[in-house]
Amino acid sequence: MGSELLRIAEGFSIVAEGLRGLAKAEGDTKDKAVKEQKQDAVKAQKQDAVQEQQEQPATLEGIRALMAQKTQEGKSKEIKELLQKYGAVKLSAVKPEDYPALMQEAQVL
Repeated sequence: MGSELLRIAEGFSIVAEGLRGLAKAEGDTKDKAVKEQKQDAVKAQKQDAVQEQQEQPATLEGIRALMAQKTQEGKSKEIKELLQKYGAVKLSAVKPEDYPALMQEAQVL
């Protein structure tokens, strides 16, 4: 009887291990889905911000905010090159008539 009980216990152990694996796999799937939903929400927010910027007239404040966002995304070098294209070292040196074109180019960085 003792050996039979050991076999039964071993069987339960195998079943428990399988159930743990299933639970972990299900949890990983849920975690992945939540992560994807968060990423989609962030993308939608960025798209909304870009669309909102496109609808507004190009202002110094708007361009400054956009360039700050691009800098945070690691595009400092591209921002500096873009300013140089408009003959400026800093944003305040850009001519106001160049604001719309500058903003449009900065958005696609």
